[in-house]
Amino acid sequence: MNEYVLDCLGEACPVPLVKAQNKLKELAIGDVLIVQIDHSCAMKNLPEWARKDGYNVEVEEVDDGEWEVIIEKNK
Repeated sequence: MNEYVLDCLGEACPVPLVKAQNKLKELAIGDVLIVQIDHSCAMKNLPEWARKDGYNVEVEEVDDGEWEVIIEKNK
């Protein structure tokens, strides 16, 4: 299992979502993608998309208005 960090701070939707989708295609099953975001639209859309696609998702607020969306590639 490897961890990858995707810095999407300062980027608005749909950029973080598209970047996360593209990066997940490169990862192996069991790898974890940590997407750093600070845009409320991405905060809603990114976890929603990942859960709908069947990935394990956790969201952590790391600072006021900054989150890490942790996506485990399980398929």
